[in-house]
Amino acid sequence: MILSVKDLAFDYPSRSVIKNIGFSIEKGDFLAVLGVNGAGKSTLLKCINRVLKPHKGAVYIENYEAFKLSRRELAKRIGYVAQNNENTRTTVFDAVLLGRKPYIQWEASKNDLEIAHGVLQALDLTEYALRYLNELSGGEQQKVVIARALAQKPELLLLDEPTSSLDLKNQLEVAKIIKKVVKEQQMAAIVTMHDLNLAIRFADKFLLIKDGEIYAAGGIEVMTPENIENVYSVTVSISKIGDVPIVIPV
Repeated sequence: MILSVKDLAFDYPSRSVIKNIGFSIEKGDFLAVLGVNGAGKSTLLKCINRVLKPHKGAVYIENYEAFKLSRRELAKRIGYVAQNNENTRTTVFDAVLLGRKPYIQWEASKNDLEIAHGVLQALDLTEYALRYLNELSGGEQQKVVIARALAQKPELLLLDEPTSSLDLKNQLEVAKIIKKVVKEQQMAAIVTMHDLNLAIRFADKFLLIKDGEIYAAGGIEVMTPENIENVYSVTVSISKIGDVPIVIPV
């Protein structure tokens, strides 16, 4: 078991955001977190990664309680990609090498440099290594921040809407990359998403959140028209093109 979340709750001063959230994932899992805007998806990721401090509950990374780990130790286990990332005049290679920061004592070692080069190669970014982030397209920038997270060699990836604002080609490419690295490197990923069809196509587990609570959780069997309608307040039907289910608003 890579991650276990137990009875997690977080409140802002004006309202309760997430309540009694509990679930677990294992190596190789690609978990899509789904729900309307304001349901608590991003807050959940921030609580798992200790960006926010939950008011109740516990998070375990393997057998370690996340809230008792140092920032450096937590960063070795969790790679986090937020919704909004800096678009700075940093080279792609240096941006990816920042993922090695939890391991670097004085300066980057030969191993750190090799890992950064390897991640760039795995994500087909080698040709961009010396280009600056602010010269890249949105899809290319998103691949770089995912590469930086992978350079941490984490056990768990947390990605907050990594395909939002991307065109169709880049949405598919980023989703394929996530699925590929999760399976090949036997890590786990929790990804908040708005596109139900993208989620169904690439994720193997699903967490549907409504009003800050888990409405349904499980495999593809929970992605029913009834559950989707109750979470999104939209009537849908589900058809198939080949083996791929497609959610169609009615």
